[in-house]
Amino acid sequence: MMEPVVANFGLDRGVKLRPLAQNHIGIVRLIKSRIIQKDAFKIVAIADTIRKHDLKLKVSLICHPNICSKSVALLKESDVELIYE
Repeated sequence: MMEPVVANFGLDRGVKLRPLAQNHIGIVRLIKSRIIQKDAFKIVAIADTIRKHDLKLKVSLICHPNICSKSVALLKESDVELIYE
């Protein structure tokens, strides 16, 4: 497993990022509860903030498969790939 990202994108301390490859970063959101559309909007905002600092970065969400279909659609539309753990 790679080390957590320490780069400052101007995000909250609670946002966990993980490098996945060169120019590819993951937002780690491993929670027991289901990810709902309200959470997805926040994740898209985080991804947009990261992309403002580096347009070349591909952003993914690392989460459990417990995510609602509306969230999946919103993240896909916003070009945020899902990686299930």
